[in-house]
Amino acid sequence: MAALEDEMQKTFDYIVIGSGSAGGIVAARLSEDGKHRVLCLEAGTKDEKYFWTKVPVGTAILYDDPKANWCYWSEPNDAYGGRQIYVPRGRILGGSSSINGMVWVRGQKQDFDHWAQLGCKGWSYDDVLPMFKKIENFTGGQDEVRGRGGPIRITEASKVTKFTDLLFESAEAIGIRKNPDYNGENQEGVALAQGSIHKGRRQSTANCYLAPARKRPNLTIHTGGEASSLIMDGKRCVGVRYKMNGQEHEAIAAREVIVSCGTINSPKLLELSGIGQPGVLRQHGINLVHELPGVGENLRDHFGPLLKFAVNVDGVSISDISRGWKYIREGLRYILFRKGFIAQSMGTGRVFFRSREGLESPDAMLSIIPYIPMLDEGKRKISPVRGVSMFAHTQRTESTGSIHIKSDRPEDEPAINYNFLDAEYDRETNIRAVRKARELMSTPPLGDVISAELEPGPDVQTDDEILDYMRNYGQTTYHPTGTCKMGRDPMAVVDEKLRVHGIQSLRVADASIMPTMTSGNTNAPSMMIGEKCAEMILSEL
Repeated sequence: MAALEDEMQKTFDYIVIGSGSAGGIVAARLSEDGKHRVLCLEAGTKDEKYFWTKVPVGTAILYDDPKANWCYWSEPNDAYGGRQIYVPRGRILGGSSSINGMVWVRGQKQDFDHWAQLGCKGWSYDDVLPMFKKIENFTGGQDEVRGRGGPIRITEASKVTKFTDLLFESAEAIGIRKNPDYNGENQEGVALAQGSIHKGRRQSTANCYLAPARKRPNLTIHTGGEASSLIMDGKRCVGVRYKMNGQEHEAIAAREVIVSCGTINSPKLLELSGIGQPGVLRQHGINLVHELPGVGENLRDHFGPLLKFAVNVDGVSISDISRGWKYIREGLRYILFRKGFIAQSMGTGRVFFRSREGLESPDAMLSIIPYIPMLDEGKRKISPVRGVSMFAHTQRTESTGSIHIKSDRPEDEPAINYNFLDAEYDRETNIRAVRKARELMSTPPLGDVISAELEPGPDVQTDDEILDYMRNYGQTTYHPTGTCKMGRDPMAVVDEKLRVHGIQSLRVADASIMPTMTSGNTNAPSMMIGEKCAEMILSEL
């Protein structure tokens, strides 16, 4: 009898590999009615062990913490000065939703309408809007487009320093108006960032979806269980092999397996399972199960320089309140009231704008940071230099790279090959974004408190000089997408139902399925993908 019970525990109706922005939602929703046995497999540990996953300012620590983060690096590439680019990804319950910057940006209506035009039926803005509303609990905006009772509470950043008012006034002076809700009907304008934060606490899939679901007897969550390969029966996926506590395990799925390992690790798991490009698999001694040339291709991300400006007056930069007795005051403010800069995301402001005339909607973005970040002995801190900074980049990048396995060993990280600034559109739009940032910061009243441009600096002026600076000092803003893209073309990996082409009982649900970039941060659309996937699966029963 004991042996039979042990065997039953290894069989589930659904297996969700990954507990991140999409996977955590899929697992929670599939287990909701109590009818289906669901296994959620997470390579990382339980997030409740880490204090910093709860506190918004903890993002700065989590970005480099191997206990909660895969801490990947890209391959060197001349496209970005022969450097390696740091690629943090969540390795903890809740995935990247437990370590990210918490900025909530859905993207523009036309992003999703474009997906539908590419052949992804059911993914237009009107189709995905109900999913966004289902996720959100937000008090602002209009009822028609914003969610009111969802698991993820969304709040707007508060004004911690004088910088916010100066930003709004200078933006207005150059023709960029304040937008009361950039996640509403129109994204364009300047605004305080909306964040997946409530009462000074992070809102991740770990604490908003999986924590309430843990008590369900039909949901099993295995943390510390790293998937090594899918179990295939011909062209049908029937389960997963994984390692936990140093032991090899197998779990069988009676219905489906949903891969939600993220843009980096979903293509890796498919390739380790024999699904992908024959040449890549053959190179590493993996038997071909099914040829899909698009696996690992179409890698996109946001990339741009971090512009830094010195400030000449007190009360504008957070650096003024991040040290000494003022920092102690901020700590007490957080403990007592859950307010202040400790309770907010890093990028508290957003500017969405059109980089040139003739465009219907914004194509570029400034991510405003009311201080200058720095690395000090490998730790991310607020620079003592009184200043502010911002990322400036195109929204819907066209340059594409790839992610492929380096070996047949599951523990080896994949080769992340970005190809930033390859597309002329990206180069031109990024240059215009930098020029717009400079225009904004030189316009009063902001221009009156900015004493100097520290980076790139006044010596960088021509298009070629700006482009060269971007190549050598630009950074990703941590929004990788597209490596298992959705569609019907020869390079598509999944169809509009997120089913892997040519394979039965296998879906992918995470940012890797995005055929093109969305306009802004990718956590919100990744959660939407999770809700959409769960709804499609349940509707087919």
